Amino acid sequence: MLADDTYIARSLFLLGEWDAALAVLGPDSDPELHAEVAVDRWFFQIDGHDEAEKAVAALDPASWTAQLLTGRLAYSRLLFQRDPRPDDRAASEAAYRAAAQSGDELQRGWAEYHWGVLLDNIDEDSAGAVARYEVALEIATKYGDGFFESYIIRHLAHLKEPADGIMMLRRSLHLRAALGARPQIVAAQAALANDLPEDDPERAELIRIYRPAADELRIGWLKPTG
Repeated sequence: MLADDTYIARSLFLLGEWDAALAVLGPDSDPELHAEVAVDRWFFQIDGHDEAEKAVAALDPASWTAQLLTGRLAYSRLLFQRDPRPDDRAASEAAYRAAAQSGDELQRGWAEYHWGVLLDNIDEDSAGAVARYEVALEIATKYGDGFFESYIIRHLAHLKEPADGIMMLRRSLHLRAALGARPQIVAAQAALANDLPEDDPERAELIRIYRPAADELRIGWLKPTG
């Protein structure tokens, strides 16, 4: 595979063109990138689970990427209630715990973040989630990784006082907009709209903007707001 193919695939990935990215990668692609795209497509569109699971199974199970993606698949089955398996909760945490042992600090930060999301959205353990989020945020800030930060503060926002939460949601949206990460931008617009007062003109404008984009990208979990 040519290096240009990887660049094109990553650019399409950032735009939420998952099918096109997978087509560019082809059968001889970098298996880790292929698995990342397939899992991301499943997560946003709630479609293509079996392909995503097959792509992850092709990786070295001891690799950080395989551990993290294994955890994400188990977590998402629980979150979406799409054929969840009896061991998904334990399997997800075990995978994140293993991924958090990475010697690469940014990789460890992503594992801590996803672990926090599991505690937050599945266990409703806010205290446990905040502890993981704060570790991840410290790492994202240290490395100036705005994309990573945008994920963390979007999830931290609903655990803060309303005014602080709105500020975090706006920063998350701006960070994503600066990077051109289209699916994440749409998700951030929806999150901000959901937390603004119903009579706020900004809320109505955000809804008008994000709904057509969510439909175009076929974001399966993005429900209309008000």
